[in-house]
Amino acid sequence: MGAACDHEHLESRPGPGEVSQALASVEAQCAEAGERMTAPRRRVLELLLEAGEPVKAYDLIARFGVDGQAAKPPTVYRALEFLERRGVVHRIASISAYVACTAEAVEGRSHAAAFLICDCCGATEEVAVAGGDAFAAAASQAGYAIERTTIEGHGRCPACRVAA
Repeated sequence: MGAACDHEHLESRPGPGEVSQALASVEAQCAEAGERMTAPRRRVLELLLEAGEPVKAYDLIARFGVDGQAAKPPTVYRALEFLERRGVVHRIASISAYVACTAEAVEGRSHAAAFLICDCCGATEEVAVAGGDAFAAAASQAGYAIERTTIEGHGRCPACRVAA
């Protein structure tokens, strides 16, 4: 997303080992579920993991090819749809971007995704939220089958609050 402010922020991109480990974990989950982790799905997840921040679909399309070639939009959107359905990628509607799920959730735990989004620099953090299970239980009681829940909170990150 990129910083829109002019003060320092700590970078929190995952290292190559963390990206490889997350990819292997997701591939194992897919195999266990009888689904294929195709090359396009793997590449989209790799790009999101490497970014360590939300990325717009058209930026994924532009970065998709290792040789600088853009992907065809349906390739990336189908991959995103699959990864979101598997729970390893979340769509943050308010900023029209996608983000890889945290390592805790990638290990196969179903959860309500909750994001803190800084309106100054664009930093985004996935956090555990109390009440996700209660919401799912209330939905079940009402006859709904929740497939995914995303909560978004906008404000200022610690670095932007201090600089303000």
